[in-house]
Amino acid sequence: MSLAFTATLSSCGTEAPPAPPPPNVKVAIVLQRDVPVYLEAVGQTRGNTETEIRARVEGYIERVNYDEGSEVRKGQLLYTLDPRPFEEALAQARAELARSQAEWARRKQDVARFEPLVADNAVSREEYETAVAQESAAAATVDAARAAERAAALNLGFTRVVATEGGLIGKTEVQAGTLVGRGLPTLLTKISQIDPIHVRFTLAEQDYLRLARARPIKTSPKDIEAPPFEMVLADGSKHPHPGSAVFVDRNVDPETGTIMIEASFPNPERIVRPGQYAKVRAAVTVRKGALLVPQRAVAEMQGTFSVAVVKTDDTIEMRPIKTAERVGGLWVIGEGLQPGERIVVEGLQKVRQGAKVTAEQVAIDEGAAAGSNSAPGA
Repeated sequence: MSLAFTATLSSCGTEAPPAPPPPNVKVAIVLQRDVPVYLEAVGQTRGNTETEIRARVEGYIERVNYDEGSEVRKGQLLYTLDPRPFEEALAQARAELARSQAEWARRKQDVARFEPLVADNAVSREEYETAVAQESAAAATVDAARAAERAAALNLGFTRVVATEGGLIGKTEVQAGTLVGRGLPTLLTKISQIDPIHVRFTLAEQDYLRLARARPIKTSPKDIEAPPFEMVLADGSKHPHPGSAVFVDRNVDPETGTIMIEASFPNPERIVRPGQYAKVRAAVTVRKGALLVPQRAVAEMQGTFSVAVVKTDDTIEMRPIKTAERVGGLWVIGEGLQPGERIVVEGLQKVRQGAKVTAEQVAIDEGAAAGSNSAPGA
């Protein structure tokens, strides 16, 4: 009996532990403003002209006459091939031309001598016609010899390989002493003109249609200039000069469902070089009064998205949303939120449906929207 009484007193004196305080979270009012919607594509830079310098005759490289990676001008000497075989060939061609010219002169004299004699029947008509034919053949031989001389002179000229265009020249593919031009013309180096610099990229067919309808692509001087493209480089920096489309391929590739486009960007600083990867983007529309939230405020589970809305009584409502474009570090919200609502932007892992929170209001960093902005599927 005394034990039971003691137990009863003990149970009556125990107090329940205090409820934990509401978690501290940071909340922000949904940002609302007009948002340009971009199409984005990853491309590769190239010169506005890409010139391959090749050996046009067979021979040994005698000298490389330029500095690799330098700017060269049109007509500048790049390579010298051993000219001696071609000098000999030219001398032989000139000698053959002189011989054929002498033969032609002799045949012309025969015709001139036979012409008055055939009228007096001192020379047969047959002998005269033979002399005329031989003179014509000698003239043809002279023409052939003259053509051979020009070809030999041309080949000798090809031993001096010059820049066909000015621009930025690459590394040499051959060194002095290398035999080039045997079989196929040997690639010696490449020259690129990089101001302006071009970027080639591909767009999916549906994205191309959106772009073409939103901003007509200039295909002739009479066309209205389309709004500019932007180029974002590999380090995330934006190229300071806007560009424009200069080429759209004839057809959509039936295997990939994409079409190739080439855009041109001024490059006076010559920082952008051929072969770089770059992101090209173009605004196709403007979403008026769009609602934006930080990406970190959006929870994703099995392809569905939700945010934690803080109601007026500081309780949590986990609300499903539909996301649209990404704008830098922000999501554009298609459905599920209203202007002026508060959402949890830090401490999302601490909250649950119906729970009360201690809310500290902060502002959404609009600078997070300064990065790239793409349409869904871009």
